[in-house]
Amino acid sequence: MAVPISEIAPATSLGALGQLFTRGTPVLALAPMQDVTDLPFWRLMAGYGGPDIYWTEYFRVHATSTLERPILECLHQNPTGRPAVAQLIGNDIPALVRAAKELQHHPIAAVDLNLGCPAPVVYRKCAGGGLLRELHRVDAILQALRTAIDRPGIAFTVKTRIGFDSTDGFDQLLEILDRNRPDLVTVHGRTVAEMYRTEVHYGFIERAARRLRMPVLANGNVHSAERAAEILRRTTARGLMIGRGCVRNPWIFSQIRDHLDGRAVQLPSGRDVLRYVEALYEVTAPTDSCERLQVEKMKKYMNFVGAGIPPHGVASTGPGGFLHRIRRSQTRDEFFRVCRDFLDHDERMPLLPPPDPAPAGHHA
Repeated sequence: MAVPISEIAPATSLGALGQLFTRGTPVLALAPMQDVTDLPFWRLMAGYGGPDIYWTEYFRVHATSTLERPILECLHQNPTGRPAVAQLIGNDIPALVRAAKELQHHPIAAVDLNLGCPAPVVYRKCAGGGLLRELHRVDAILQALRTAIDRPGIAFTVKTRIGFDSTDGFDQLLEILDRNRPDLVTVHGRTVAEMYRTEVHYGFIERAARRLRMPVLANGNVHSAERAAEILRRTTARGLMIGRGCVRNPWIFSQIRDHLDGRAVQLPSGRDVLRYVEALYEVTAPTDSCERLQVEKMKKYMNFVGAGIPPHGVASTGPGGFLHRIRRSQTRDEFFRVCRDFLDHDERMPLLPPPDPAPAGHHA
């Protein structure tokens, strides 16, 4: 059974992270998403209520790496008023130790190790989720980072999946985590091979939450306030990490808080969503951005947002669904013509994705 973080170490020694877990309410975190959760996106999420704590995109760590300047700027210019966690990805122990030690001189609440990235370009290099194929290396890395992260007020955290292409080693992974005592573990309830295609195996998150001696955050398909409450109940996790769900619905953090506190959940109108898309376009566009490139960048965000827009929206007048048409837009005017066609209305929108391939309560 997990114990409160304050019983593992004094809240003051764990700084902002420790304080979050002594409040008695579930902690809501922004998941790290490469090329998405940058400084402008943090600023935008904060304007909609935002999470309790923000994860950076990952710092790529290898023998000759340096800490990427845009991610450091995210930490130093953090506009959210909330703590930030710096994530590392790599497998070179001396380089990871060097990066962890350097990061402790920057304004962070924790250093996080990525054990879950499912991108083939990452796992083929035995980094991210690829490390789950070599648990002895995971053990060695955790030992080294646990020793290296020693600055008061800065915690050590881990984000992982439940295996690479099977869950056979999950219990061994839990033993390794428990032995090395990170201050927080986030579990995405899919294997690396499953990527985002399958149901989330919440039973494995529950197993981690009950067996580990540190708090666990549940990650995977948190797409509504009702779903969030069910995942918390089902897994006994101390909080939730949300990624794709908040790109689609930036109101989700506030909606979850309202639902957990017994208040009515407010759904945005189509025009609210349209204003969000307009804000997203503006804040993510560099001052010298090329219009065509910015439209292409927005299509990446719309892959998330579009999952919550009915194929033939309330205001739609043209042929084809939202994503079908948005992917064919080439200019800013074309892009927003499609957005207005589907979102220029006052109907309330739950912004839910298509149903999971299997029920949310799937057991490990």
